[in-house]
Amino acid sequence: MITKAERAQIFADPTLGAGNVLHRVLAYGHPRDDEAIRTDGTWLAPDGTHPAVLSLGELDDVVRTYASWYHARGVGPRDPVAIQTFSSTEFAVNFLALTSLGAIPSFVNGNLRPEIAREYVRRQGAVGVLTGEAHREVFAGHLGELSLGFGVTAADVRATGSLPAVFPYAHDRTDPIIISHSSGTTGMPKAVPHTHETLLYAQLHRLKLSTGTSMGRLLVALPGSHNAAISVLLFGLLLRSPVYLQSSQRGADVLDAAEEFKPTTIFGFAGTYGEMAAHDLSKRDLSSVEGWYNTGDAAHEAHVRALIAQGSHEWIGHDFKRVRVPGSVFTDGLGSSETGYSIFHNGHRPGSTSYGRCIGKPMSFAEAAVLSEDGKPLPPGEIGRLGVKSPTLTPGYWNDSLTFHRLRLGGYWLTGDLSTQDEDGNFYHLDRAPDAIRTAAGLVLSTRTEELLLRELPELTDCTVVAVAPDGVRADWDGDGVAEAYVLLQTTDPRSEDEWTRVVNAALTAAGFPALTRALVMDASEVTKGATGKVLKRELRERFRAKLIAGERA
Repeated sequence: MITKAERAQIFADPTLGAGNVLHRVLAYGHPRDDEAIRTDGTWLAPDGTHPAVLSLGELDDVVRTYASWYHARGVGPRDPVAIQTFSSTEFAVNFLALTSLGAIPSFVNGNLRPEIAREYVRRQGAVGVLTGEAHREVFAGHLGELSLGFGVTAADVRATGSLPAVFPYAHDRTDPIIISHSSGTTGMPKAVPHTHETLLYAQLHRLKLSTGTSMGRLLVALPGSHNAAISVLLFGLLLRSPVYLQSSQRGADVLDAAEEFKPTTIFGFAGTYGEMAAHDLSKRDLSSVEGWYNTGDAAHEAHVRALIAQGSHEWIGHDFKRVRVPGSVFTDGLGSSETGYSIFHNGHRPGSTSYGRCIGKPMSFAEAAVLSEDGKPLPPGEIGRLGVKSPTLTPGYWNDSLTFHRLRLGGYWLTGDLSTQDEDGNFYHLDRAPDAIRTAAGLVLSTRTEELLLRELPELTDCTVVAVAPDGVRADWDGDGVAEAYVLLQTTDPRSEDEWTRVVNAALTAAGFPALTRALVMDASEVTKGATGKVLKRELRERFRAKLIAGERA
């Protein structure tokens, strides 16, 4: 962890931004033998090995090798270069190398279908593409139609010894330094650029606050193609904290990585935490964990409670002295690719009670409101669209300003979520607007319904509420039709689906929630997830609708 003097050096540096963190910390004199990155063995280094650890100096050497290789192929400032791989370390190294040239890495999630990946890259105007070996055939034979100057794999990267006369590139705060993409839950992913300023803004803000021991060792279980993963990596480099880049977001794999690496804080999405919580954590060694950091969608209470029972954390006692107490802290946030990381924070520790989809208040640098359809802020207790303003917000979708501006209302950017506030100004994440379901029994807010069921029915490991509407009928928040709502249960409880339907609706009715048409038991493998691990309720809706039309039991 950095010293107070090193922290002051960071804040005194007017050139520091997301595009030059590696080079600036080396200029500050951070030791080159500091451990910087721990890999999961998925990255193929230029020397043909799969190193487990990279020191700060070794990372700098690798970045220079990649940069010289790109430079020899004519890549320069403002050139987008597409990267598709399964390796989080590969994404990170390419980010650092390309930004050192002033180029713009365009990240393509390895789980995208080939035809979507190609169309996505075509829209970026990329000058070339580098892939992992598993994605070689995605672009092979398509370079001409995509106007790509080169298509290579990581195995082709070799040092050329040649770098630009001015290296590293000197960024302006408005220069784009990354294009990552949204989860693609509504179809083609949106291309989300961030700048030298926007991607690091929140992390510099956090650096002004006390980080304590919880930021000593960071396990990043976020998708490597997501800008949040890069944001955490940059934070770790500034803090002189080792960062483990975990390429798989599966709960079991993250637990294995935690036992190996002994992190103090784990970063991930709610879906990963849900999978982790489904395991018997008493059989896992999570003693090193002090904190969990969630971004994307808010996490479910049942999953949070299972995780914060693990590990320990420091706390200020009644005598104002720091003491270590059992249990960890879960920082729940709501964020997206567009917001450049979470801009809401709600901390949970053993004994906390601020659940019920509460995401807390926006960070001090941001502003949020629950908006009516005409863009007016609604009073507490009213449900509306969540709008945000923040210096961390993307400047707009790459080559698609129309879509970006359609998501602006009343001066706010719309996150796509439905929200409400309490009298104390706390925000609550109720659902995604496309996932809300208008039924004959009333408006079903799918995420809030799932939250209640997981809390009230401990036999469930997870559940998903989806709509099944007649052909041509739209019954979400923006629709005016009516659909039926089903809940898909993940459980080993032997009760029949008729019994489960009665149990589920009894819990919902007691809470004043609309009843659902039916509860269906399904295996976790049947839950369709997108490239970033989010449940694709759109695809689940279509699948179950097709089965019901065919007269099958889903």
